[in-house]
Amino acid sequence: MVREVRVGPDDLIQPLFVVPGTSVESEVSSMPGVFQQSSDRATDAALAARDAGVPAVILFGIPENKDSTGSEALRGEGVVQRCVESIKGAAPDLAVITDVCLCEYTDHGHCGVIEGDTVANDKTCELLAAEAVSHASAGADIVAPSDMMDGRVGVIRQALDDNGFADVAIMSYAAKYCSGFYGPFREAAESAPAFGDRSAYQMDPANSDEAIREVALDIDEGADIVMVKPALPYLDVVRAVKDTFACPVAAYQVSGEYAMIKAACARGWLDEPRVVAETLTSIKRAGADLILTYFATAYASALSGSSS
Repeated sequence: MVREVRVGPDDLIQPLFVVPGTSVESEVSSMPGVFQQSSDRATDAALAARDAGVPAVILFGIPENKDSTGSEALRGEGVVQRCVESIKGAAPDLAVITDVCLCEYTDHGHCGVIEGDTVANDKTCELLAAEAVSHASAGADIVAPSDMMDGRVGVIRQALDDNGFADVAIMSYAAKYCSGFYGPFREAAESAPAFGDRSAYQMDPANSDEAIREVALDIDEGADIVMVKPALPYLDVVRAVKDTFACPVAAYQVSGEYAMIKAACARGWLDEPRVVAETLTSIKRAGADLILTYFATAYASALSGSSS
């Protein structure tokens, strides 16, 4: 009766990795229980999330062909676009969020267009805006730019409005750190940089004041939801953002956090249901309104089972 924080299914967002083909379901080796799935299987996973009470999924696409500009990200028949159409056709009431970035689509694995040995910020923003419009045209409810280019939220907002998608929301990866916890995701999304790293455009893990400035810029440009990523190593940042801004705050329990829990539990060192509940509670207690987690469907299903 006196518990201060409760994590329910409607606090959660389930990530899904979408690949070309049909009846494809390939487990990610570093993320047990997480799969690369073709659109039909991803739609089944989205329905399972909905049936467990999870209100939203976020899609990450892995195309068949990659090039230097990530052109597959913009294609109307692209892997994410087709999956959005499939999920919305099967579950109109489920919110579909799409990752807007180029790292999964470029042959060099960086989040934008490369000029010399750096990412061209403004050219990348133009492509991200076109990608967001393509996702909205397919039926996406929310687009989520994760690239960390300067000014991209404003460019995307303008492009959405100009193309008749004023009601499509933006969930910005506003404080995304250059973290060592992304390794398993890069296996799942096949998006590891071919050279260098992303420290030129992602945030220094030592900086928290910078996060407040980054979030403020994204809100000014039109972000509806702002995200802190990763979650557990940056709970202080989640709290600072929540205390500073009257805006919905999301936090991403990233692949490395998931993999650590799964590995320790597989060895019998930790109790998985207890640790998952504790970590999700800590993220919400820190101030997150929404939590992106690979445990979403399983956690929500367990809650439903325990209450029946």
